Amino acid sequence: MAKVTVLELINKAEEALRFARPIYSGLSVGAAVLCSSGRIYTGANFENPSLMMSLCAEKVAMLKALSEGETDIKAIAIVSGKKDYCLPCGSCRQFIFEYSRDAEIYVSGNSGIKKYSITELLPEAFRP
Repeated sequence: MAKVTVLELINKAEEALRFARPIYSGLSVGAAVLCSSGRIYTGANFENPSLMMSLCAEKVAMLKALSEGETDIKAIAIVSGKKDYCLPCGSCRQFIFEYSRDAEIYVSGNSGIKKYSITELLPEAFRP
């Protein structure tokens, strides 16, 4: 990973928790992505009564990076307000696979930090 440590990336994801709007599930999620440029983009989850319009934290962070012209996401950190491991949902796993296939994925919980690759989390990704 670039000059940013895993703990710094986790801390940025934790800072993003304050912006979460989990009005239905009650589960706040924060994410931070580190790009090869060295920039970090953060995101929080936003729920909506029309569930299809809800946004996951990791997707928000990735979209911020991608919309700013970043093309190489090196790492993604994901945390939840419940301090338990919060792995990406199926939709986010596919999104990560499409846009940051080589990124290291870190999740933080009560028992420490776990690291995954997207192929561990999505071994049979959809490929058109």
